[in-house]
This record gives sequence, C-alpha cells and structure tokens, in this order.
Amino acid sequence: MGEAKRGRTGDAGFLIDGEFHPRPLDEETAKRWRADLRARAEELQLSRLGALLDSDHTDADRLVAILDLSPHLCAISLRNPEWLEELIERSPADLTRETVDRVGALPGRDDTEKTLMAKLREARRRVALFLAVADVFGAAAPAQTCRALSDFAAAAVAAACRFCLADLHASGKISLPDPGDPERGSGLFVLGMGKLGAEELNYSSDIDIVVFYDDARTLTSDPLDAPEILSRLVRRLSRILSERTGDGYVARTDLRLRPDPGAMPLAISTAMALTYYEGSGRDWERAAMIKARPIAGDGEAAEAFLKDITPFVWRKYLDFSAVAAIQDMKQRIDRHRGFDDIGIAGHNVKLGHGGIREIEFFAQAQQLIAGGRAPKLRVRRTDDALRALAAGGWIDPSTARELTDDYWLLRRVEHAIQMVADEQSHTLPEEPEKLRAVARLAGFADETALSAALLPCLQRVDRRYGKLFSGTRSEASDHSIEAALKRLSASGDDDEAIAAIAGFGYERPADIARVVHGWTLGRYRSTRTAAARSRLAAVLPALLEAFGKALDPDAALLAFDRFLSGLPSGIQFFSLIASNPKMLELLADIITGAPTLRETIAARPHVFDALLDPAFLEELPDRDLLRDRLATFMGLSRDYEDALGRLRIFASEQRFLVGARMLSGVVDPGEAGAAFSNIADVVLEETLAAVEAAFAAVHGRVPGGRIAILGMGRLGSRELTAGSDVDLILFYDHDEDAEASNGQRPLAPSLYFARLTQRLIAAMTAPMREGILYDVDFRLRPSGNKGPLATHIDAFRRYQDGEAWTWERMALTRARTVAGDQSFMVEVSQTIREIVAAPHDPAKVSKEVAAMRQRIEAGKPASGPLDLKLRPGGLVDLEFLAQWALLTDRADRDLCGEPTRAVLEAADFGGAADGKALATSMTGLTRIIQLLRLGSPDVRKAADLPAGLARAIAEAIDLSNASAIEAFLDKETVKVRSAFKAVVGSAET
Repeated sequence: MGEAKRGRTGDAGFLIDGEFHPRPLDEETAKRWRADLRARAEELQLSRLGALLDSDHTDADRLVAILDLSPHLCAISLRNPEWLEELIERSPADLTRETVDRVGALPGRDDTEKTLMAKLREARRRVALFLAVADVFGAAAPAQTCRALSDFAAAAVAAACRFCLADLHASGKISLPDPGDPERGSGLFVLGMGKLGAEELNYSSDIDIVVFYDDARTLTSDPLDAPEILSRLVRRLSRILSERTGDGYVARTDLRLRPDPGAMPLAISTAMALTYYEGSGRDWERAAMIKARPIAGDGEAAEAFLKDITPFVWRKYLDFSAVAAIQDMKQRIDRHRGFDDIGIAGHNVKLGHGGIREIEFFAQAQQLIAGGRAPKLRVRRTDDALRALAAGGWIDPSTARELTDDYWLLRRVEHAIQMVADEQSHTLPEEPEKLRAVARLAGFADETALSAALLPCLQRVDRRYGKLFSGTRSEASDHSIEAALKRLSASGDDDEAIAAIAGFGYERPADIARVVHGWTLGRYRSTRTAAARSRLAAVLPALLEAFGKALDPDAALLAFDRFLSGLPSGIQFFSLIASNPKMLELLADIITGAPTLRETIAARPHVFDALLDPAFLEELPDRDLLRDRLATFMGLSRDYEDALGRLRIFASEQRFLVGARMLSGVVDPGEAGAAFSNIADVVLEETLAAVEAAFAAVHGRVPGGRIAILGMGRLGSRELTAGSDVDLILFYDHDEDAEASNGQRPLAPSLYFARLTQRLIAAMTAPMREGILYDVDFRLRPSGNKGPLATHIDAFRRYQDGEAWTWERMALTRARTVAGDQSFMVEVSQTIREIVAAPHDPAKVSKEVAAMRQRIEAGKPASGPLDLKLRPGGLVDLEFLAQWALLTDRADRDLCGEPTRAVLEAADFGGAADGKALATSMTGLTRIIQLLRLGSPDVRKAADLPAGLARAIAEAIDLSNASAIEAFLDKETVKVRSAFKAVVGSAET
C-alpha cells in the first residue's frame, strides 16, 4: 500500500496515495452522506476529520464517493468515524498491520468467548475499512489487499483456536503440554485451504479450513474420545468466527474440503487422513492441497503432515489425468451454474468463462502435471505459479505476464463487487446503475470503461484456458465427422464413419473402422474402463488424423493397435495426448519406427512424460545437470524400495528422451552414446549409494573399506546405445588388519564385498513394477564367472601381472571408473593406465587381435547387412583397431576410456591406415547403430526398416533417401576391413 509523499497542512487529506478518483452515483445523496459523517465527527469531537470534510480536499470527495457507492463501507464509516481520523495520521498499511498484530495477541487473560468474538469482529471491520479505502483510492495493488486479508483471517483463526484449546484444558477435557502456549506441542493444527492457504483471500471471502490432529500426541485421557472432543472444538471455533452478532461476523468458515466430509468427523487424525488420501484421494483434493498452509495450532505437526502427504499431491510421474479431472470439474461448474457466453452485465468473474477460476485451474493443472518432477512449481499463490511455470519453460513468459495481469484485474473487480454490500458474490450486476457502482469502486469511470478493460481480459483468459484443454470453446470443429466416428462404438460398419476414415488417407477404411470399433468394446486392458474409453473417444479424430499422415497409414494404425493391446492402462495416456495434440505426430513416428521406444511406452507409459518437459528441444543434459535432477527426484524417496523404483523411472525416462530426440532429429545420433552413458553414470552413483546404505544398516562397514565401480565395454568408452547392458567390475580395498564388518551381522571382508555386489546386481536387475534398471554383466572381472564377484585391487594387480590374457588387456583400454570412493577411483584408474602402458610385443598383440577377430567371425557371423557390430569392416574391427593402438603405444594412453572415434582420430597407424578416415567411418556407423537400436533386433536388411526409422537413418548420414543405406555401409565397411588387414594382418600372418 502506498504511503503519501506530500506534506500535510491543516486541511490535509488522508495519508494515502493513489490515483483513482471515484465519483458518487448521485451527487445529492453523496452530499447527505457527507453531512451525516460530518455530524458524527462533530459528535465524537473528531476535529481533523471534520476539517477534512469541510474542505474541498480531493480526499474528502473520494471518501464521500465511497460512502455513496458502498452501503457496507458507509455503515462502517458512520459507526466508527474515528478510524477515518486515524487515516489522516497513519497509512492503511500500518493500521492494518497493527490491527492484525493485536489479533495475534488474542485471547487476553480475561477474555471470555463473548469478549473475544467482539474484539475479532471489531478488528475485522477496521481491516475491511482500511483496505477498502486504500484499494478504491488505487493506493493498494490487489495482491497486497489479498495478502493482508489473508493475514487477518489466519490471525483470527489462530486466536479462536488458542481460546478453544485453553478452555478445554481449563475444563479438564484435554491436557495441553504447555497451557501458557496452547498451540505448541498440542498436535492439533488448522490448514488454510484455497485462497486463504494461498494468501489470496477476496474482500468478503469464505475461508476454507481443515483441522487435523496427530493421534500420537494424545490430548485426551482416552484416545477414543479425541474425535468427539476435538470435533466439538472445531464446531466452536467455527461458530466464534462465523456467527453473526450485532458486531457482524469475522469470516464464514467452510469445512467441506476435509477428507470425505459426509462421513469424517470435523477433526480428523493425521493417520486417518493419510490412509484416506493414499487410498481414496481424488484429483480435486490434490489440487486443493497445493494451496494448503498451516495457519493455526501446532506448526511442527502441520509441517510433518504436509511432508507425509507430499507423494499424494506431487506424483512421481507427469499426471495428465489431472488435466482431465480439472477440466471435468470446471465443466460441471459451468453446467451447474448455467455459464455460457462471455459478457459483462451478469457475468461471474470467478466461475464464468474467462474468469478467475480458469486462471487458477490453468496454473494448478500444470502444477499437478509436473510438480512431482519440478519442485519449483510447488508454490501456493497463482501469480507465483504462473511465474514458476514460465521460468521452467512450461509456458511462455508472455503467457505468464498476460494471465497474471488479467488475474489481478479480475481480482480488483471481484473486490469491488463485494465491497458494495459485504456479500460473497462474484457476479457483476445486471442493472446499469449497480454495475456503474462496481466500476467506480474498481477504478473505472463507468460501466463502459469497465467493459472496455474487462471484456478483452475475459476473452484472453478463455482463449488461454481453452488451448490448455485442447482447443478453445469457440473453435469450430467438424461435428459431422466427430459424430460419425463416435458411432463406431456401436458398429464397425457405419458408412459415414468409414467415409470419414477414408478422408484421413487410409487405404482400407472398412478394416480400420473395425479395428477402432474393437477399441470401444473394452477388450484391451487400456480401454476396459468407461473413463478410458471416454478419453479415447475425445482424441479419436485427432488420433486417426495423425496416423493418416504416415507413409503407410494402415500399417501405422495397426502398429498403434498392437501398442494399445499391451498398454496396461489407458486413461493417463489418452489424457496426455488429449492435452498435447502435437505429441501425436511424434507418437506416430515412435510407434511405427522405433519398437524399442514403443515397448518402453507400452510397459511404462509414464516415460512419455519426458517429451513434455520444456527441456526436450534443448541440448542434451550433461552429467552435472542429470545429477542435480536425479538428486531432486530422489529427495522424495520414502524407503529403499521406493528409491529403486524412482531410479528406474528416472533412467527409463531419460533413455527414452534421448531416443526420442534422435528419432525426431533434435540431436545428432552421434551424441547419443555420451548421453546414454551420462545417464548410466549418475544412476550407478545413486544406486551404489542406496545399496551401500541399506547394506551397512545390517552389516555395518568394513574398517577402511573403499569401493570403485569400473565401467567396461560401451559404458567405459561412453558409447552406450538404447539397448545396451552395462559391463562392470567392482573393486574394493580395506585396512590390512580388518577381520570383519562392524554391524549387527558382521561379515568377513571378502564375503562382505561379494554380498554387497550381489545386492547391487539385484538392485539393478530385479523386475519391479517400473521394470529393471539395467541388465548387468560382471563377466569381464578376473577369471570371468569362475572368479569372485568383487575384486580386491591387490588381487587384480597380481592377476594382471601373471595371468591376464591379451583380450583382457584390450578390454581395459575401454575401462573407466564410474562410481564409488573418489580417492579409490583415482587409484583404480591409475592402475588401469599402468597395466595398459606396460610393454607389449606389437607383433604378439597383432597376432592375437587378428586371431580373436577371426574366432568371432567364425563363431558369430554377421546376421545381415545391418549387423554393424559383427559384419566384416564393422564396429568390432574399428574397436579392435583402437584397442590395438592403445596397447602398442600408437595412441596416447590417456585416451583409455574415451570413445573409439577419439582414439582412432588420435592414433598413428603409420602408412597402413588413416586414423582420421577411420574416425569418420566410426562416426557414420555409430549414428546408424544408435538409431538401429531403437528398432527391432530382427531387422537384417535396410528394406525391412520401418519407414520412419529408415528416414531418420538416411538423414543422419546425409543420404537423399533410405534406399542408399546399404550401399553406404558396403563402401564404409570395405574401407575399414582393408585398413584392419593392413594394420593388424590376419591370424595366419
């Protein structure tokens, strides 16, 4: 609220800024109100107020206009004109804060229920007058008014709560831990909900409150008495606030936002509430809990409850069924209230089209969708939510600014409506004179000026809200096509429906109609429920249109049918594509061209959420950013099992995201290996930490124990693909004199680390609802499957000195530490470098590399032209060349654990081969295999590739069309095989 900057003289006005100058409806009536107020000032010897009213000061005119425009404010002013005199010396902001602080000190030692009620009602009238005058003068922004109203309401609830608790304690019905501070430690608390929780109360708002108590902190001698005794407390608290007396009321209280209000008591135990929310909580209750704020009672118990309820409100997944639920809620409001067109006279600025509720739902729907993944969206106020959505990229900054400005304009008008008669109304009057009064209270000259500002605002909000929920209400659609497609639920032979399908480009529309008809029968799990079929029906036209754009629409639709048949549940998925129609095009590509991604969606539909993240079109996240995101996501883990589930969700989402980015052309497939490896790195770090903590809780730790995980193969060289397993070796070390771990169930060091490794493997490979984390291979450890699972670093050094084969040394050239104790990881890395750098006979290495390649070729011949790994001149040849270069000192040993391309580019093959040319070949083959791994492993020839995948491969290697893929491969592999023979030779030579 603005402070007056001008100096004051004898005829000074109020200490209020503001540029609004409201005019009365009737000048003659206003003069009579001025005279009446002047008489009251004289009666109470309020000389400064009297002088102001006798002057021609603009503030006197503004005040008199308010008296004429608002019977409510006129009544307060005539009853307590001394409060107006206070405004001459002090600002409304200071007076409001002082009044709220006084309420915060209630009840006094001698207060009875009657005196407390009188004090609260007087405080309410004071706050109402101070805030209204500042608001109508234009000295207070609506946001400030809302916050001050909320502060007062929260203080009043807390005062009533303290009184009720203290009185019950005095009567012996409860026993408080600290009678001098009744709220502290009581276990009972009040949550402000809705606008009170968000500090957005309107001028004459009801307040939504919910009262809980922690039954572990027993207030009653018999715990079974607590629900009845504490519910009586709530009933009394509500009456203290809402009962109308000669002094008015404090706030109308609404307790219906508590769990199952028809069956639950007024005071609910936290255990009962958590059971309800976890088992029966609905989406509207999740939305309501976004704004929940402790306002009275035991703050510690309140915060603990809000933490416990976090998983209910903020889901692990993006939750698009919440959008549908909120849309349904708004549609029920529209139907119940009879809302239709946008207008001014008679329009409900809260619930009508383009109103306050639509902005709130716009923000809340997206908070519910993404708040589980993006904690910065977990804010209570609507303007803060819009700002956070823009900062996170979920909406455009211009959208956030526009909706925020519109929101506060609507709130200012809402305040003006309620100031007239202190009624909980949100509807603009239909009578011109009454509408004019509202306009002037809101800072407009008349109803015409109000309409000029408000009508475009309502239309903008309606348009933004409509776009979020799949198209504005005013968008025209082809109802005849929609109606025809809807008839497919009754029959698969409807001629009009078949014609509509043909119009989308399908060659066999009658067959497609029968397939779609099958969906409506609920034969698949994904369409079994009525809700899922309803969501499917809503997106069916868009879905058929999207697949109709495929190169082979019929095959695309049938692939989608197979996808639906394996989808465990449909409502979330259909809600998602209904809310994001553009995702259908990418979905069509995935379903027709990338079975690996398709199967991932079918098994875990929520991975599709990742595509809705605004970061999707940005660069791939690096390891540090992934680590930060994972830490945030894991911060909500409830226990070890939940942590493993969250790790699976994170890894599958991020792998899916990389694959989808490749397929959509957002990123170069050549970057995918590093991206997949970064995901594995951060997930392995977190998995090892979780496993170690759980294992140590039982078995303790080995004195001086240290662990380092070595990534081998494609993980080690940062070349993972979408379907790669991870090759690992776990090294350990400990104090020389350590004999056992120090836990409740001690284990000898070797057994300790072997069991820990088994636990790590189980954590990664155990099938859970969220799938597995990674297939894990430990066969590259010393002695393979015959050796112990965990390897002591000293035993590893001895093995390498005397027993290791050349192929094992080759494998170490791709090794890289990925998780564990930092100092030990450095030590292990140094050991690997020393082993690789040890002198090796180049001739012997060449002979054994050639022999190994020949054995692979004889035992596992290539399955076809697209077997890029095994075909002569393929990836194995290139990898062996890089490993040969490192072992024979033809490449810098610091390149151990680097991608094959980097090693080849830096290698010196003499005159036998060109390292840079080999690196170029590696790049091309890597791009292809990364995309191939998204497809079916059974595809052997380019002609059998799905169209979308073939197109993506051709674009990745700069080919004009997919028919040239095999010719490209033939050319590259011939060059590579020639280089391999020139450098390494053959087994015979």
